[in-house]
Amino acid sequence: MAIEIKSIASQTELDNRNRLYQLFHDCPIPDNERLNNSGLFVKRQDLTKQLFFNDLYSKILNVHGVIMEFGVRWGQNLVTLNNLRGIHEPFNHSRKIIGFDTFEGFVNVDAKDGNHEIIKQGAFAVTEGYENYLEQILDSHEKECPLSHIKKNKLVKGDAPLMLEQYLKEHPETIIAFAYFDFDVYEPTKKCLELIKPYLTKGSIIGFDELNDPHFPGETVAVREALGLNNIAVKRSKYSGIQSYIEF
Repeated sequence: MAIEIKSIASQTELDNRNRLYQLFHDCPIPDNERLNNSGLFVKRQDLTKQLFFNDLYSKILNVHGVIMEFGVRWGQNLVTLNNLRGIHEPFNHSRKIIGFDTFEGFVNVDAKDGNHEIIKQGAFAVTEGYENYLEQILDSHEKECPLSHIKKNKLVKGDAPLMLEQYLKEHPETIIAFAYFDFDVYEPTKKCLELIKPYLTKGSIIGFDELNDPHFPGETVAVREALGLNNIAVKRSKYSGIQSYIEF
């Protein structure tokens, strides 16, 4: 859910991205070949995010359990995780991928979230009904993988702490091998961290999108309060400058 902060990108970079957007819009590749050539428009920054997820996915191959993402938005991470499952462990039908999001943007913001202009109720909302479109996208990707008759992707819409608590009550068998936090803000991050702790096992990984990010301090505050920074080792991948993870 990370926002592009203009102070990070130079004006030259911003101009170049606008040019790439225009080239994408004006793409002359025929429709029947466009998907196969989508890599033409994947920026280095976006490719590094995929490599980061591949790095973390490789670490949980021998860890039993599901994958959860907290903060789905447009769903690109879920698609990446689905495809990595199909590559690394195509027959592990118990490796379900569950995404939690309001699909209506931030529900609550806290003073601990700082004062960046984007930190406000409703920020990062998606277009109306987008979750239904995303369900179809995930279904299409799942059909490209083995055992596609077994549904292994699930979207959960609503206030994540409430929906996660309900999900865990309905699925007491849950073990969480990998949880990724992309809420950006304090309250849901802290509450969901506290809820998943009993469902983690040795080797489980929790990834974070905005730890140590001055624009979104709430995520770091939530981790400090829920887990204690002196109790964990916050690690980073060589592929990413801001994303991080901890390993149990």
